[in-house]
Amino acid sequence: MGVRGVTVVRVGSARVGGPADDFGTRRNTLEGPVTGKPAAERRIGLLNGFAAYGMWGLVPLFWPLLKPAGAVEILAHRMVWSLVFVAAALAVIRRWAWIGELVRQPRRLALITVAAAVITVNWGVYIWSVNSGHVVEASLGYFINPLVTIAMGVLLLKERLRPVQWAAVGIGALAVVVLTVGYGRPPWISLVLAFSFATYGLVKKKVNLGGVESLAAETAIQFLPALGYLVWLGSQGESTFGAEGAGHALLLAATGIVTALPLVCFGAAAIRVPLSTLGLLQYLAPVFQFLLGILYFKEAMPPERWAGFALVWLALTLLTWDALRTARRAARALSGHRAGADDTTVPPGAGGAVPATAPLSEAEAGAAKALETKP
Repeated sequence: MGVRGVTVVRVGSARVGGPADDFGTRRNTLEGPVTGKPAAERRIGLLNGFAAYGMWGLVPLFWPLLKPAGAVEILAHRMVWSLVFVAAALAVIRRWAWIGELVRQPRRLALITVAAAVITVNWGVYIWSVNSGHVVEASLGYFINPLVTIAMGVLLLKERLRPVQWAAVGIGALAVVVLTVGYGRPPWISLVLAFSFATYGLVKKKVNLGGVESLAAETAIQFLPALGYLVWLGSQGESTFGAEGAGHALLLAATGIVTALPLVCFGAAAIRVPLSTLGLLQYLAPVFQFLLGILYFKEAMPPERWAGFALVWLALTLLTWDALRTARRAARALSGHRAGADDTTVPPGAGGAVPATAPLSEAEAGAAKALETKP
């Protein structure tokens, strides 16, 4: 979902914003060019945003179509074909310079390898959970992801939270306890998905590559092991690619499109609509997944599970309210500063300016980067 260093509404900050998008042409800040775009541009952005999150939300309908392929075979095909389609996209836009820069930086390469490993776990668990009848529990992982990101910021990065954020994290922890009782076990699928995606976001923030470039680098690392596994599977006579007909083979190849296309739509949305809007749109994906789990896949939802999900939704409501409130305060402070600037000339270098954006915390910036590659 490809913008470089772009951030959604900061949870716990009075400002939102981010640097240039992947094409290096625009900045998306609270009061920046996005808000001044023509209505037609904003509509296009919203449509792309809905398309991106809609595709991620409806993806549980796709993975069962790939049966009788197992989760690991599907995962391997996703890695291989994603690289094929992303490489084709990079060829079209002629963007290769970043590769030379990356290979000359061992630390960034190591971080890309970690990101590839973590997203492999995330993708694999998600595909397995959907095809094993755990769509609702998988959706919970992406509902609680913002809470896990905040918790990781406190535990690993020693960040400070405001009272509303502490309340949200506490309610989220209580929800996990309630759901543990409801499932008769810890909701491990949700926890693995949430923690792996939060970790992935933190690593991506350190790497600081655009969405398309980052996906290309990660799938390049995944490519040889994935291809090797598929070759081995074929040698054992257990591969379904080709054995189940041309239609099945095309569906397996389409895993690359399923991975890359939402990323392109997200990139188109991120340069046209405020990121606070994208921050709200991101909840569409788990909502769609949750509804599919209940209404389409007919998964059970006893009262204790409803109670656990209700607590998660309460925590997310608090976070969203807090984020929107601080964003409005930032907008008022910025507009007040601009009004005052009309009457007061500040000499260059004299200071005193109110910045349009504030640095995001490590965890929050990482969460925004992780939005570039949904499972």
